Order: sequence, then structure tokens, then C-alpha cells
Amino acid sequence: MNPKYKQIGKVLSIETNVEVRLVKYEELDQLLSLYGQLNNDDPILQKEQISDLWFEIFNDPNLYYVVVDVNGKLVSTCCLAIIKNLTRNAHPYGLVENVVTHLDFRRKGYGKLVLTRALEIAWSKKCYKAMLLTGSKREETLEFYENVGFQRGIKTGFVALPPLS
Repeated sequence: MNPKYKQIGKVLSIETNVEVRLVKYEELDQLLSLYGQLNNDDPILQKEQISDLWFEIFNDPNLYYVVVDVNGKLVSTCCLAIIKNLTRNAHPYGLVENVVTHLDFRRKGYGKLVLTRALEIAWSKKCYKAMLLTGSKREETLEFYENVGFQRGIKTGFVALPPLS
């Protein structure tokens, strides 16, 4: 599905009950629940454990948590980090992470909506590029990212992990 959407102020909408917007402070529980479907082996965080961290994240002017809200339920999200830079005429770059759509809401265009919105934010912040890494090798997933505007083969991604202690 390739939903048509229209700009409504700062909210994108494909229906009257669907909003694409930034996460609200009080929606941490829903965000954490959605992240539970991203990495099944991650520990379940309680908002009391991370309240100080959430306050910092939410108030960071360079972090954007884009969500799709369907009838008051968060069904898709991604995080965009804007990273300041001293090259490319001091233009920042964007890094997109933690892309997830609730299992019951996949293949409805919601993932495309959050990523499209994240890219719009990156371009409005004068980013010269936006990057996304995925651990998926599935062709379907890679084509999904390409259909949103990301391109394969321009750069090679590498990941370093901390040593086991």
C-alpha cells in the first residue's frame, strides 16, 4: 500500500484517525511497548527506571521520535538524530534508528509515513544526508527502505561492538 498523505500543519494524516507526529512526553509507556517488538532479547524497561533519561531524550533538540498514532495508539516509530558537523559546509547529517511498526499494523504504510516524516525533518534541518543501518538481510526489507528514499551501495556501513567483559 502506498498511502497518500497530506500536510496538516505539523501533522501528516492519511485518515482522520491517523496522525504522523512527534511523540508526546506522556507516551513513553506506549513507545517502550512498541520497542518490545523491535528486539525480542532486549530487557523490558520500566519507565520509572529511565525517567531521567527520558527527560533528557525528550528535551534534546537534536533527537526526534516520530510516531504514527492510530486512534490514540502508537503503531509505528523511528528515531532521528541530527548530528552537528564540521564538514559539508557545516551542514549536519541525520541518523535514523529504531524503526518499528506494531505486528498488527504492518503492511499498511505506517512505516513509510514515519520514515518520510523523519526525512522531511532532516531536510528542514539542512542535513546534507540521512543514514539508516539495518540488520535485516531480507530483500523485502531492503526494498522497503529504498522505496522511502534510502539508497544502497553509496557507502559501506560498519558496526563496532564493545568487548565482552
